[in-house]
Amino acid sequence: MLDTNTLKKDFPILEMKVNGKDLVYLDNAATTQKPEKVLAAVDTYYRICNANVHRGSHTLSDNATSLYERSRESVAKFIGAKPTEIIFTRNATEGINLVAYSYGLATLHAGDEILIGGWEHHSNLVPWQEVCRKTTFAAN
Repeated sequence: MLDTNTLKKDFPILEMKVNGKDLVYLDNAATTQKPEKVLAAVDTYYRICNANVHRGSHTLSDNATSLYERSRESVAKFIGAKPTEIIFTRNATEGINLVAYSYGLATLHAGDEILIGGWEHHSNLVPWQEVCRKTTFAAN
């Protein structure tokens, strides 16, 4: 069973009090809070190898690229994929847009159906509506 008290200790911001009560943060669709390990890794990155990935021919860029590619390999191994199949985006909205506009526009045609639940967030609804509009008009 998940020990929520131990888990909560991994997130420094959750030690904050709001109106005298422990902070409870539920807006994870907008921004997720970061555990201590992530904060430490980001801090280390900015302190010792902050540079553009795949864009420079110097030590810092080489180090940043190496970390980036190791991350890709780690994620691939975790989900059972190939490293070349891993694409990092800034957030879920950007990832959904990437799939909708690259795969959706290249694959879907007028008359195809896209099924989305009525409870979907607009960031998952709007791109698919746009794909439907573009594929419908493209056929006319």
